[in-house]
Amino acid sequence: MEWRDEGLLLSVRPHGESAAIIEVFTPAHGRHAGVVRGGGSRKMAPTLQPGTQLQVTWRARLEGHIGAFTVEPARSRAGLLSDHLGLSGLNALCAMLHAALPERQAHPALWRATMPLLDAMERGGDWLPDYLRWEVLLLDELGFGLDLTRCAVTGGRDDLAFVSPKTGRAVSRAGAGDWAARLLPLPQVLMGQGGGSRAEIGQGLAITGHFLLRELHSMNGRPLPEARARLLSLIARP
Repeated sequence: MEWRDEGLLLSVRPHGESAAIIEVFTPAHGRHAGVVRGGGSRKMAPTLQPGTQLQVTWRARLEGHIGAFTVEPARSRAGLLSDHLGLSGLNALCAMLHAALPERQAHPALWRATMPLLDAMERGGDWLPDYLRWEVLLLDELGFGLDLTRCAVTGGRDDLAFVSPKTGRAVSRAGAGDWAARLLPLPQVLMGQGGGSRAEIGQGLAITGHFLLRELHSMNGRPLPEARARLLSLIARP
């Protein structure tokens, strides 16, 4: 068994005396792990950093085996090392892909959205709304899409202000009534209207986090990654 693909390095862990097991996110083969011989060496350390884009070749005797990777660096994200928020965003993105995606299932739409987001992080500027939309897409790829097009109670499209924590559907102020306190506030940035303040980004990530946690718990019992919590902490700072 053999294939070649581009991969975003998600994680690295030691294996034996000198090897490493890496996990990459690829457009055609999804989240995929494999052994890199010599991957634990100092020579390989600069290449095997989370967020690095690699050209990878995977080989194994049988498809079900963990197999071995040979890797070639394609693009480093070392520029993010000096940007605290950008590095936190990169770590959160890699951790979310590791925690949420099933192994060896392709998600080409998510791949196409991930690369521009990483580019935006590296350029600096206001990439937080893009990250919020990326989490919405991640939810959709897991099979739970938010429905923010109309009120779940009245069917109307105006004055949508809340999200049901059970269904992920929007609710208008009129439709919420006395139940408003039990609903999640819906920021306009999640509706694609404007860039959004950090407070609004935080509200949007509270919504995506609520449903991502539910999906992760049902799939594998995992909590949301600590790297995501650290990103939210930075966003909440004045």
